[in-house]
Amino acid sequence: MVATKKGQLVICLRNEGCEDLTRFKVYQVLPDSSAARDNYIRVVDDCGEDYLYPEDYFLPVEFPQGIEEVLLASLSQL
Repeated sequence: MVATKKGQLVICLRNEGCEDLTRFKVYQVLPDSSAARDNYIRVVDDCGEDYLYPEDYFLPVEFPQGIEEVLLASLSQL
């Protein structure tokens, strides 16, 4: 199960049937405990909106703090 801490970053590994996801792109996860119970995560997708996607489409990633801060800031401006 993918963790959903605030600011969690994931890389998209699969996007079958999901036109608003790009494989190998980094996405921000928003906490959603209800979705997590059903093996979904809430991701801010390529349209800039947050939607639920199967958690197995993603791999959680950790970056050094400085890099993660830059990534989160740039993702929030999209």
